[in-house]
Amino acid sequence: MSNDAAHSPHTHHPHHHDAKGFVRAVEHASEERGLRLTPLRKEVLELIAAAHKPVKAYDLLDQLREKHGNAAPPTVYRALDFLLENGFIHKLESINAFVSCHHPTEAHQVPFLICDICSSAQEVCDERVAELIEAQARTLGFRPQAQTLEVHGTCKHCRKA
Repeated sequence: MSNDAAHSPHTHHPHHHDAKGFVRAVEHASEERGLRLTPLRKEVLELIAAAHKPVKAYDLLDQLREKHGNAAPPTVYRALDFLLENGFIHKLESINAFVSCHHPTEAHQVPFLICDICSSAQEVCDERVAELIEAQARTLGFRPQAQTLEVHGTCKHCRKA
């Protein structure tokens, strides 16, 4: 990707390919903000970052049980809540799954393009979309507290298949 494309206001980002770099960025952001990235939180983050598509909580639980044997649902959900609250991951409500955030050090709202065939999710980093929704909300006297736009369809790889 060229440097211009990386800084374009409307770029599409597939799920993270550099999982280790992403985890390091979250560790750094946690340290800077005085957050406690416990070993379990880090492990859940690593599993999400390494996944090639959005991952469900019970899939994470199954993976943790393979290593630890005794992982319980509340433990996983607490780790997910921490990661969500701090902007390190996103929850895709329509498919009840989690993906790592392309910009873990910045607070932002982004739309996702979700393929209904392969379940891939692409984060669309275009500030204009969030700004447009915010402006429309203000015009209507509405104060948004959270914004997740999920667009379902078929990705280019599945359309070619």
